[in-house]
Amino acid sequence: MKAPSSDRPIIRPLPAIDRARQVTDALADYVQSARLKAGDRLPAERELMSALMVGRSTIREAIRHFQALGVIETRKGSGTYLLKPVSKATIHMPLSLDTGHLRDVLLQTLEVRRGIECEACMVAARKRTDKDLILIEQNLDAMERVHISKGTSGPEDLAFHLAIYDATHNPLFRQLLEQMRETFWQFWEHPFEREDFARRSFPFHRTLYNAIAARDAEAAREETLKILEVVEEDIKEMSK
Repeated sequence: MKAPSSDRPIIRPLPAIDRARQVTDALADYVQSARLKAGDRLPAERELMSALMVGRSTIREAIRHFQALGVIETRKGSGTYLLKPVSKATIHMPLSLDTGHLRDVLLQTLEVRRGIECEACMVAARKRTDKDLILIEQNLDAMERVHISKGTSGPEDLAFHLAIYDATHNPLFRQLLEQMRETFWQFWEHPFEREDFARRSFPFHRTLYNAIAARDAEAAREETLKILEVVEEDIKEMSK
């Protein structure tokens, strides 16, 4: 005897947000498989609706999601265009800040960078291997040589921090840096056209290395904060 229909579990419709996420994944897959580049046009709304068998509102929800991430832009009367390559394989979509003021971009990014780098340096102090330490010191030595000869060392400074990220043995730290590539890397590209930007933080890189070498996580955190305090001071001073 069959149970009364009122006793049967209810199969509820798939929430719109889940469909929008599926559309987002499908679009990311399409961009990757079609090898689209920045500036390429995405399929029209009707084409997406037909291919994915979803309604207009779901397509538009997915489009708004991509727009919020700074991945695409919609041009009135022209269509929707890719601004940055994306892939479903990434944990998050590329991040960006929609502001024309470098000072604001750097300060907002610094808030995020402070949390990530303090944690990364503490983890590196706890988990680094002897091989990691050799690589960190090699990058630090290169940074110091260039800094002494040129008075600045942007790429070498970045390589030093990347070596610390790798010493965490947690790939998410480097992935996060890659996701914030455009905003993070502005710190190493002479913001405000000042080659002396954050120059005062130079000595703290050696003391940070010493803390990691000593496996002193708290000291690594403190030295990282000293570096970033100089960065913040220079952002505020040089943007006046």
